[in-house]
Amino acid sequence: MASLHNSTNIFWHECPVGKVERQKLLDQKGCVVWITGLSGSGKSTLACSLSRELHSKGKLSYVLDGDNLRHGLNKDLGFKPEDRTENIRRVGEVAKLFADAGLICIASLISPYRKDRDACRAMLPDLNFIEVFMNMPLELCESRDAKGLYKLARAGKIKGFTGIDDPYEEPPNCEIEIQLKNGVCPAPGAMTDQVVSFLDVKGFLQY
Repeated sequence: MASLHNSTNIFWHECPVGKVERQKLLDQKGCVVWITGLSGSGKSTLACSLSRELHSKGKLSYVLDGDNLRHGLNKDLGFKPEDRTENIRRVGEVAKLFADAGLICIASLISPYRKDRDACRAMLPDLNFIEVFMNMPLELCESRDAKGLYKLARAGKIKGFTGIDDPYEEPPNCEIEIQLKNGVCPAPGAMTDQVVSFLDVKGFLQY
């Protein structure tokens, strides 16, 4: 019996209602807003705030949260490098489907490795991958530590924790960078406005 990786007798089936028709119906353009950064950098806060603001504007979005996805789609994966890569690949494929459906898909994951994020970017056509880098200092992220993970990592109870004993590879050419202003983290509303403004200028909020 052939493995899934070796299947060759499969064919793409086109449907009469495509991405263009869905986008016209929604009066928006599908895309992926990929929010990346250290644990505690504010990814989930921005993702939820952005989704709420888009909803208030009558725009349909969906949030793919890294932790939430590990309760279902990716619950069989750990945190070894190869598992992290597969985690991001799966999320990238799901995000691509949401974008094809005409939604603004907001993916919120640490996604520490540049090659994995770039692989997700390559899945989407027409520059529809918008990378948002939460460029917050490790010291700030660690001081928040809402989940207590940094404390456990420092104590050696968690191995391979991003920013402590596993690297985070910063994106060199992200579309949006969120960073401190005069040493202060921007408020969720300010961060959201920055992303919404980008989406509006690039034409994603109307068809």
